[in-house]
Amino acid sequence: MKVLVTGVAGFIGSQTARALLARGDHVIGIDNLNDYYDVNLKLARLDLLKGRNNFHFIKADLGERGEIEAAFAEHRPERVINLAAQAGVRYALQNPRSYVDSNLVGFLNILEGCRHHGVEHLVYASSSSVYGANTQMPYSVHDNVDHPLSLYAASKKANELMAHSYSHLFHLPVTGLRFFTVYGPWGRPDMSLFLFTRKILAGEPIDVFNFGHHARDFTFIDDIVEGVIRTLDKVAAPNPDWNGMQPDPGTSTAPYRLYNIGNNNPVELMYFIECIEKALGKTARKNMLPMQPGDVPKTFADVDALVADIGFQPKTPIEVGVQRFVDWYRDFYRAA
Repeated sequence: MKVLVTGVAGFIGSQTARALLARGDHVIGIDNLNDYYDVNLKLARLDLLKGRNNFHFIKADLGERGEIEAAFAEHRPERVINLAAQAGVRYALQNPRSYVDSNLVGFLNILEGCRHHGVEHLVYASSSSVYGANTQMPYSVHDNVDHPLSLYAASKKANELMAHSYSHLFHLPVTGLRFFTVYGPWGRPDMSLFLFTRKILAGEPIDVFNFGHHARDFTFIDDIVEGVIRTLDKVAAPNPDWNGMQPDPGTSTAPYRLYNIGNNNPVELMYFIECIEKALGKTARKNMLPMQPGDVPKTFADVDALVADIGFQPKTPIEVGVQRFVDWYRDFYRAA
């Protein structure tokens, strides 16, 4: 297939593109290479993709309507994976407008491109953060998610609503994927595993929020990529049993689906740190701090819908995933 992947220089985007190329798909990758974090890391990810006959890179910003329209018109992708977004819960407190430009305006441009160019299936990244103030565990795609606790979460919920409207109005098959705390080799420097590893090796203290009482459904990058590609291959279809009197948020009379992609196994933050310490052979100095605005104390993915419809469930143990990240980090940064 010819697949457009946005955010192709990002953590998930680059690994998804590699997997698509490995199976013989043609990939058109879009990324604006912004400086939210180290651009050199993004360029290194791109280097893994460049030079292949079936890969074409376009440097463009999703918020630039003309650039995105031109990309769709020239390359006419059959399917689209939208992974580009302004990420980060806490960053939204300092730079809220970047979330509107990228996550809302940019996503509209992707929807318009899909609408006008006959795209067979749009798969897009949502987030576990949409569950917000929900305390019902595990989080289910059939739950209501109308109480986001950060602008990032609100922008991802908005993506789901926008996608549904296009699916209903234009019969565009869309699948939203709520990712749960993705980690692994080539990860983002602003995320806890990367930050903790760097600081522990440097002998610096790590910030442990909520006094270590967080729990996260950490999900290894390889499992995320497999989930993305499997859902891409299964085009979203209407739910014939959908009932407007008891509306199911995870499906629709339109070709619209939502899935959690999580490990279905929350890990306590202190055990997560223990795994990093073991992999590094070094003990962390811990700076215990209260919970930060926009954070939630726990995430836990119900993946029943993913298993039932797609036949896939993430399975990588945290101990294995953390060790693989540390091995990559030492090699990439030549860390001692």
